Amino acid sequence: MSRSLQEIKDEVAQKIAEAVDVETLDAIRVSVLGKKGELTQILKGMKDLSPEERPKVGQQVNEVRKVLEDKIAEQMASLKDKLLQDKMKRETIDVTLPGTRAIRGHKHPNQVAREALEKVFIGMGYEIVDGPEVEYDKYNFEMLNIPANHPAKDEQDTFYIKRNPEDTENDILLRTQTSSVQARIMEGGKLPIKILSPGRVFRADEVDATHSPSFHQVEGLVVGKDVTMADLKGTLDQFAREFFGPGTKTKLRPHHFPFTEPSAEVDVTCFKCHGKGCGVCKGSGWIEILGCGMVHPHVLEMCGIDPNEYSGFAFGIGLERVALLKYEIDDMRLLYENDVRFLSQF
Repeated sequence: MSRSLQEIKDEVAQKIAEAVDVETLDAIRVSVLGKKGELTQILKGMKDLSPEERPKVGQQVNEVRKVLEDKIAEQMASLKDKLLQDKMKRETIDVTLPGTRAIRGHKHPNQVAREALEKVFIGMGYEIVDGPEVEYDKYNFEMLNIPANHPAKDEQDTFYIKRNPEDTENDILLRTQTSSVQARIMEGGKLPIKILSPGRVFRADEVDATHSPSFHQVEGLVVGKDVTMADLKGTLDQFAREFFGPGTKTKLRPHHFPFTEPSAEVDVTCFKCHGKGCGVCKGSGWIEILGCGMVHPHVLEMCGIDPNEYSGFAFGIGLERVALLKYEIDDMRLLYENDVRFLSQF
């Protein structure tokens, strides 16, 4: 048995020294020192020895166990240290190398244009307000002087959600203009009013370079005592200078809108040629940007405001239109196709 123990010690010591990884070394430990290992089997066989031999053999087994446990622990520490060194070599970071630039998102051109618009009018004392995109006919049409069977309803190609021929005021639709917010604000009766209402609107338009079934408008409304067309002109002049540049001029052309009287369309001097004439303005030197006018007395009456005491003006700006002009984009569809190559320019 002594010879057997010596052979086990020499053989296992050789295997321990040759172990190249932690898994192999752990398998050697289990095969020798585990519950079914060789030394354990020798201890179990001691019952067949004489009482005089048992202490001697037990001592020899413990000595072999101690030697092998020490060798296993030493080799395990060596292998783990090697693993650590290899890992550190693999994960070495050269701090002198240039870093990898993280790709950061940024604001959409529409959002940039909207915030620039809001900043201009907030500076003039306007309050930014919002309203529902799903609206009643009452606020989208009736209270804006567009009654049932009015031609403007056909022109705007409305998306209806619920229709009732006998009660058109309660028809439910996707709003065709953010002027519906103005009707709600005026109906509230809190005067004076000085608001800007940006938001998404919907019309059944075919998609092309200048049209979309879903786009954005920015509506402005001022109601108070002694508000005049001159106030409207001055407001639009200030907006044009701040948004398009200090040398920008405006020109009002007579027009018709059901909810304003008198009404006008507004042109600004071309930001590209500064009024000299170019391809952007088609040689005219002017670019149309919005519609405006004095709030129709009938609209004031329907909203519960006395037109003999109060007056007001309103204007509507197509957000995509000014974004296209400001950033010299020639196709509205580019704003919605989510092409990173295009959006990254902004």
